[in-house]
Amino acid sequence: MATEVSIGLPRGRALTRDDLAALPDDGHRYELLDGVLIVSPSPVMRHQRALARLFRIVDDACPGGLEVFFAPFDVVLADDTVMQPDLLVARVADLTERDLPVAPVLAVEVLSPSTRRVDLLLKKERLERAGCVHYWVVDPSGVGAVTAWALSDGAYHQVTHVSGDDTFAVTEPFEVGFSPAALVS
Repeated sequence: MATEVSIGLPRGRALTRDDLAALPDDGHRYELLDGVLIVSPSPVMRHQRALARLFRIVDDACPGGLEVFFAPFDVVLADDTVMQPDLLVARVADLTERDLPVAPVLAVEVLSPSTRRVDLLLKKERLERAGCVHYWVVDPSGVGAVTAWALSDGAYHQVTHVSGDDTFAVTEPFEVGFSPAALVS
């Protein structure tokens, strides 16, 4: 029999970073998007495999002055918006010991059935509004796919979409290339 657990969140107002900090460390991923709590379950093996492989590739290609992190690591875009992209690249000078208090240089989400809509719509739009210059989405289903967007004139424009054994190659925010299939095989 399932039991309901109350986490004591305030009602009738947008949530803040302080509210988020009061939540239990219970294995769930808690994020705030414009004051709305987003709760995600632990990712499945396929997601984690793709993320681990992508981390190694991006970290190897990352130039000095930038650093690569994977979730959970807070990106604080406002008092009511605290996100944890699956993978992020930030300027070392922008980092604090606790979080990244500005938009990352690159944010990457690995899609899961439970997060697909949030990643493709809500997170993408909020990162765009915050000025995150590069946003990638990895789809680990099937043969794998990666889509990259870059910010231009305040809006994201798709840079590339690659699937399977084709090569995903970009030069911004730094040069990196790989096949989506290599992330999921």
